[in-house]
Amino acid sequence: MDLKDKLLSSFIAFENNVDLDNPVHEVRSEAIKNFEEKGFPSKKEEAWKYTSLNNIQKVDFSVFPKQENTLEYKEIKKYFLHEIDTYKIVFVDGVYSSYLSETTHDGVDVCLMSAAFSKPMYKQIIELYFNKVASKDESLTTLNTAFSKEGAYIYIPKNKAPRKPIQILHFATGNEAALMLQPRNLIIVEENAEVQIIERHQSLTGNEVFTNSVTEIFASKDAIVDYYKVQNDRDNASLVDNTYISQKNSSVVRVHTFSFGGKLTRNNLNFYQNGERIDSILKGVTILGEKQHVDHHTLVHHAQPNCESHQDYKGIFGEKSTGVFNGKIIVDEIAQKTNAFQQNNNILISDKATINTKPQLEIFADDVKCSHGCTIGQLDEDALFYLQSRGIPKKEATALLMYAFANNVLESVRIPELKTRINKIIANKLGVRVGFEL
Repeated sequence: MDLKDKLLSSFIAFENNVDLDNPVHEVRSEAIKNFEEKGFPSKKEEAWKYTSLNNIQKVDFSVFPKQENTLEYKEIKKYFLHEIDTYKIVFVDGVYSSYLSETTHDGVDVCLMSAAFSKPMYKQIIELYFNKVASKDESLTTLNTAFSKEGAYIYIPKNKAPRKPIQILHFATGNEAALMLQPRNLIIVEENAEVQIIERHQSLTGNEVFTNSVTEIFASKDAIVDYYKVQNDRDNASLVDNTYISQKNSSVVRVHTFSFGGKLTRNNLNFYQNGERIDSILKGVTILGEKQHVDHHTLVHHAQPNCESHQDYKGIFGEKSTGVFNGKIIVDEIAQKTNAFQQNNNILISDKATINTKPQLEIFADDVKCSHGCTIGQLDEDALFYLQSRGIPKKEATALLMYAFANNVLESVRIPELKTRINKIIANKLGVRVGFEL
């Protein structure tokens, strides 16, 4: 039985553990039909031309963990941003861990999707927002929708802001030989509200893990959302991260994606601007080695006038690693006075590393400022020689140049402790000694 057939048959078992009378289940049922029709994406599709899921489909993944597993905080402390106080929503093998979490209903809701699905007090919000911006056509998104049951639910009411950042952490214990996880996050930030969120998926052993994640973010008028994705997983972990963002007037949403580890990572990041004076910021740093593969697939759809978007992705590729960047900007005819910027710069530090980059612009308005650019090159030998001539060893000189290359992305990180942590991860990736492992 291949993975698709296993998932389709597992949906029947999934239905035995959910409320079939809940309106959400009608959405699930429609989604599984869509996945059955489409199946897994293949390289025959233009959007997946450089990323293959064939090897993943050959693995006999457990769709549900066979037992509930627990972890001690001391075992996984290093994966938390423990330097500051945060709210925490923690899942172990897809199951919520109350022991490791710190949630709240004190003026804001930082809790679970399962609670939002089942409690009448959340019914209206779920009907308004759940699966309203996520794609109904993208097959892996519909697969996640079909099995949607657990994940993070974050609701920030009008004029509110949590008193501390929120961490969403997913751990895979490795107690299964191979495990598939499908978390679903729903984040709603009402008018003039603000939130900072850090998300991480982490396997703890060398066993196979495949995570198919979907996050929906709704930013109302004048809302501010800072979302940070830290991807530094083990070599047998694969992640498909589907994030869909709907913005209203004068909102600002910033998404930073730091991709440093994992066997295969695919980031589908989609912004939909549904108002005026919106700002959308997409930034990322990728540092890969060995045979790692990271694919950034972005979309910004400008549907209203007087809006901006800024994309800036940096990639450093060594050994036999492969990178993909496919950035698409759509400017509708009505979206005059749009300012859209896209830049993708890459450095190959190995002759066997590969990068495929494809910027796309579809512009139907005439009064706009839109630009895109991409570069692929190697380290500046003159700059490296200059640093060495000043007594800096080649290894450290290389690291300094890499820091400079990625610096403008790191500068926009608004949580100082996270910025420090990312700097240390980069130092480790570049072979510079740091105080602790990440």
